[in-house]
Amino acid sequence: MSKPTSDQITSSLRKNIYEGVLSAGVPLKQEELADQFGVSRIPIREALKKLEAEGLVRHEPHKGSVVTTHSIPEIIEMLDIRIGLETRALRLAMPNMTQDHLDRCQAILERYDHASKPSVWFALNLEFHLTLYSAAKKPRLIKMIEDLVLGTQRYTRIYISHILGREQPQREHYEILEALRAGAEEKAIRMLEEHIAHTQRAILAAQDD
Repeated sequence: MSKPTSDQITSSLRKNIYEGVLSAGVPLKQEELADQFGVSRIPIREALKKLEAEGLVRHEPHKGSVVTTHSIPEIIEMLDIRIGLETRALRLAMPNMTQDHLDRCQAILERYDHASKPSVWFALNLEFHLTLYSAAKKPRLIKMIEDLVLGTQRYTRIYISHILGREQPQREHYEILEALRAGAEEKAIRMLEEHIAHTQRAILAAQDD
């Protein structure tokens, strides 16, 4: 069996950070990771450098590499950036949306209705949003949105799962889709902005608890 490459190690560590398996502040020791992946320290160092460039890992004096921790204001700012990017993506996507496209978005929401695990809710939430914007035909913009959603997901899981649950976000998804079907484009844009703003308010409320 071949040993994993630095790219494969990067992908594995990135996934674990996004999913909260490696939580904020956790040290990433090269020797332990080398043993875990069955490789030398060289591909581990390369992987950690890539994750550091992505902002997922930082180097601390006397501690080495650790999973990046974001403050509440930083998370709120990341969500502000999401509002800007996602409303722009939706505006660009709307002229290209077809009935088939909206039906595919609807099918994702129906799967969401029957999902029972929070991890599945988060995955389907991302799939819905990215599918909605895919009609924009702007792959770099969509990738930026995906990275931001995944980057904030580990925090939203901690702060808002118990506050918003599934019902409110899902109801808002359906309302956005209904507005798009009705051709109420500006309404859909406003609802999307409010949808993400609800996440910001939930995080701030959780902080105050």
